[in-house]
Order: sequence, then C-alpha cells, then structure tokens
Amino acid sequence: MASELSFDRPLDELEERIAELQRFAQEKNVDTSEELNALSAELRHQEQLIYEHLSPWQRVQVARHPDRPHTQYFIETLCDAFIPLHGDRIFGEDPAILGGIASLAGRPVTVIGHEKGRGTKENIAHNFGMASPEGYRKAIRLMQQAEKFHRPVLTFVDTPGAFAGASAEERGEAWSIAESLKTMAGLRTPTVTVVTGEGGSGGALGLAVADRVFMLSNAVYSVISPEGAAALLWHDSGRAAKAAELLRITAHELLQMGLIDGVIEEPPGGAHRHPHETAEAVAACLKEVLFELDGVPEEQRLTERYARFRRVGVWQEHLE
Repeated sequence: MASELSFDRPLDELEERIAELQRFAQEKNVDTSEELNALSAELRHQEQLIYEHLSPWQRVQVARHPDRPHTQYFIETLCDAFIPLHGDRIFGEDPAILGGIASLAGRPVTVIGHEKGRGTKENIAHNFGMASPEGYRKAIRLMQQAEKFHRPVLTFVDTPGAFAGASAEERGEAWSIAESLKTMAGLRTPTVTVVTGEGGSGGALGLAVADRVFMLSNAVYSVISPEGAAALLWHDSGRAAKAAELLRITAHELLQMGLIDGVIEEPPGGAHRHPHETAEAVAACLKEVLFELDGVPEEQRLTERYARFRRVGVWQEHLE
C-alpha cells in the first residue's frame, strides 16, 4: 500500500520487501520466516520512530490520507447491526452524512457521521464528506428520534468543512448547522463524538456538541484549514505548515487546552495502515464512556455539557 506520504516512504519500501519475500517463499516453497520476522520487526521499529515525532503539518497529511478509516468502516467494524436511515423529509438525501440505528455491544445507539468515500468515484458521490443543509437536517431528525427512544448518539467527524456552494447557501446551510448545534446542545440522551480525520470548521462542529469529545491521535480539529489560515495571514497558502503549527490543531494540543476530553491513540504507522486496531481502540473508548455517562443523571449531563462549551474561548483582559 503506497502511503502517499513522503515522510514514511521507508515504510512503503519495507512493506514491498516483505511482500516480495512472501511471494518468493510461496513460489519456491522455501522457509523465509527468519528473514520475514526480521523485516517485520524493522517495520514496527520504523513505524514507531517516524510516527512518534510527527509535526502538526504531517499530522494534517495523515488525517487526510485517502486510506484512513471513515464512518462506513467504523459502522461495519464496531456495530453488530446497522439500519441506515435517509433523507431530511424536506429536500432530499445527503450522502456526505451517514446515519442510522445500530447495535454496539448489544446496545441500541444512533450513529451519525461524515463519509468521504473511497476512490474518486465514491469521493464525488459523497462530495468528499462536505455536507449540505439536508445532511444536517437529516442528522437533526435522527438525533431527535434517538432522544424519543432513549438511544445514545455517537457521531464520527471527518470533513474539511460544510459544502460552501451557492446551492447549499440557498437551501439554508448556515441555519441547518446552527440548528444542529442547538439540537445537540439540548439533547437529553448521552452523546459522544470521535474526530477520526479532519475536523474542519462549522461543518465539523455541527456534529460535535457532545457530552464527550475524543480525537484519534493523528486527527486534526480547527476553525480553518492550515492553507486557508496561511492565505489569510500571509497571502500565501504555501505556508500551510507554519499555520498548522500556530493553529494548535492536533489532538494532544487540544487536549492540553481542554477543548477535547481524550485522545484515542492510533497504532504506530497510523489508522490508514492499521484500521482494524484503530477501530478496536475506538470501540473500547465508546463502551467505556457510554458506561460512564449511564451513571450521570440527565440534568447533570445537560448542565455539564452546557458548561464545557461555555468554557471554550474564555479570555482575560489585562489592564495596564
């Protein structure tokens, strides 16, 4: 699997050597286990070495990797069953947001998340995970249904931002995101969000006003993309790497600032190389936090949810 990331090409080369050796062993019927074990150990070592010290911009690149697991993968891997639900009952269906009723470890839940798709054809069909107003209205409908039937709501965030086309604005993009924020803020059922890749602007926040917000360790979450920030600050989108550093958009930085509740560590090498192990870590986190939220009274959950978002963006004025 070619990673498309320049900084981890040594991992591609090692994987190619392992694959070639496996083919050779199969064709010639010879035992190459010793050599394979040595190469596999070297691969694990290099994964650890490279991914332990990624820069913010490198994490942005990993978060955008086309082979990264998306909402569809997490649903298929984590859930015992899933019934997809479609449409906003006003305009139509938005494939950029998947949603429906699922069973997680035997427990009914509502799952909603951005979906980018795999490959060019699917990317276009899902609009690269950039949702239109009907996507957020669908999400609102499913959240309200979950509240009615006392199901927890799980959301997976992975979008560069909401669709910014004229047609989306004409159909009420800003209103639909604002209404989604309002709905999640007052939802009386437990809510948990996992930022799995890109958490871009209001398009991400529209599905992330939850009791608990987690991020995968190579995910990013920001009000603006590094390229957009660089273009605004320096009129040069080529300085995106510097902007990524200044924006403090990585999972561990956001945890330090108190903007998220926890980081779900990906295996060394990233979720795109180890999707199953990543999904297992996500599943363990979700089960634990849902059990924790079960023990919190409803009114206390609502009060704490309100307070945690009121704390975002607190500032102090220093008078001379």
